[in-house]
Amino acid sequence: MVLGKRLRQLREQAGVSFEDAARAIEVTPLTVRRIEKAEVGLRIPYVKELLRTYGVPAKEADDFLTLAREANQPGWWYKYRDVLPEWFKAYVSLESEASVIRLYEPHYVPGLLQTHDYATALMRVGFPNESKEDIARRVALRLRRQDLLAKPDAPAVWAILDETVLRRPVGGVEVMRAQMDRLIEVLDMPKVRIQVMRLSVGAHPGAYGPFHHFRFGFSELPDIVYTENLGGSVYYDRPEDVVAHLEVLDRMSVQAEPVARTRDILTELRKEL
Repeated sequence: MVLGKRLRQLREQAGVSFEDAARAIEVTPLTVRRIEKAEVGLRIPYVKELLRTYGVPAKEADDFLTLAREANQPGWWYKYRDVLPEWFKAYVSLESEASVIRLYEPHYVPGLLQTHDYATALMRVGFPNESKEDIARRVALRLRRQDLLAKPDAPAVWAILDETVLRRPVGGVEVMRAQMDRLIEVLDMPKVRIQVMRLSVGAHPGAYGPFHHFRFGFSELPDIVYTENLGGSVYYDRPEDVVAHLEVLDRMSVQAEPVARTRDILTELRKEL
């Protein structure tokens, strides 16, 4: 998806229309749109010709083609496709490739930091009609995503959690205690940073809902912001949208409790359970 969006940016920067891009690779304009929306795979000959048409320098084009070849390989999440919504596949892909993940969560502990039992409790609420087997598959997928944190090139994860996340009882007292323990444990990971947004702060700029920001270790890939709703998700890549969300995260990081306070806050809230 990221590469598709980048192709769109390159086309727009070059002032090339859908029609002209389509003529360059001898397809319909609709096919170009579908390539940019990642609705079809990235065929290397097409990508190569599009990059040439857009006047992309050779070094950048080579790097882009390398990423495109890698993107065509099935991800580890492919085996969970039966329980992975189409709109969430892009998220898992972005998460797997990101070098920095910044996020705000007002409702629940982020998936990357959930325990098995906490995740199971959430899945049972979110999918009340699913079988135990399917719930277990969804939880397995979520826990598999967490392998990311143990990789040598793990992304830096900077999460701002609303205090309501820590006070909302999910799965019962023992589940919440174990979840608190997990959050305290991950604070020892060098690339994980958690801040708590206290209720006493009152209104803050992110109060309208959760969102995640992804940054990648390749200059060819633009930053992406992800938001979620009941019907699916929205991915933002326009610079003005990304900057707006980053500014909100920066302001929230100032309003939230300092990182150095997080362990004490979690310990205090755990005692209240």
